[in-house]
Amino acid sequence: MTAKYERLANAIREKIRSGELKPGDKLPSISQIREEYQISYGSVRGAMLVLKAEGLIEGRQGDGVFVKDPNRKD
Repeated sequence: MTAKYERLANAIREKIRSGELKPGDKLPSISQIREEYQISYGSVRGAMLVLKAEGLIEGRQGDGVFVKDPNRKD
């Protein structure tokens, strides 16, 4: 069985891959994601850490989490 955080990471990854989420798009809040996927804060956080490590998303202090532009160099 796949862990909840892995299922969420896969779902967001697929939305990015399909173009449903584009570079610069803001992801829903943690509470919105928790409600939509019926998972805990820890599972959402785990998924975000995985996606951040993969370079797919970035957090902006006080602003939210956004799809990262793959062409942009940090």
